[in-house]
Amino acid sequence: MSFEDDPIISFDSPVGLSDLVVGEGKIDPAMEHEIDLQRFHIRMANSRGRREAASLLIRKMYGWRGYAVDPGIAHALNKITLFAETAGDTVGTMTLCLDNEETGLPADDNFRDKLDVLREQGRRLCEPSRLAIDKGVSKRVFAALIHISYIYAHNIHRFTDYVIEVNPRHVVFYKRMLGFKDFGGERECTRVGAPAVLLRLDLEYMGEQIRKYGGLMEQHGGERSFYPFFFPTWDEPGITERLRQGRN
Repeated sequence: MSFEDDPIISFDSPVGLSDLVVGEGKIDPAMEHEIDLQRFHIRMANSRGRREAASLLIRKMYGWRGYAVDPGIAHALNKITLFAETAGDTVGTMTLCLDNEETGLPADDNFRDKLDVLREQGRRLCEPSRLAIDKGVSKRVFAALIHISYIYAHNIHRFTDYVIEVNPRHVVFYKRMLGFKDFGGERECTRVGAPAVLLRLDLEYMGEQIRKYGGLMEQHGGERSFYPFFFPTWDEPGITERLRQGRN
């Protein structure tokens, strides 16, 4: 395997949680994975082909819910796209948008007044977006994508807050599983043609939860969030170094 093909990190995990982002519907048997244990690789989508694969998953997982999704795969300099693959199939993806004066964030389209309040306080904002997990895929894939995006945003680039736009029916999920807080009322999201609520998460809080629960997996003692399924803190230096190197 060449250096360029090395993953950011790989792990084994059983099939478990499905369709985290676009609903809680039943699993389509035709789409469910047949094996109980899978080897997952997390990579950065830094080639056109990999971004196309991530975009296809986005269109599949959002489109079947009736959401409008921009089919474009333009790669802006203030964005990184992570993807998870197993056996050559892309099964999870997310894009992290980093705020800057030139382009801002996708949430500015609908919540610029709210975000400007944080900017005036000196907060550095980033926005996880285009998050999709294929049906039947382990919750560890979701946790891995979020944890790696946190390392990139907070540990490497010193951003302070996540802001996200979510469908109202997913608000409880993001609050309970990651600790997001309300930061804006419900408005129409012009990008997908559906209502959206703005949520905020202080990345210092996320770091505290990772240090407390990361790597515990099922030995979490009743903790109901996703933080036990994040990586243990001793994995962070290696992940950080591979992200700094721009490893795929």
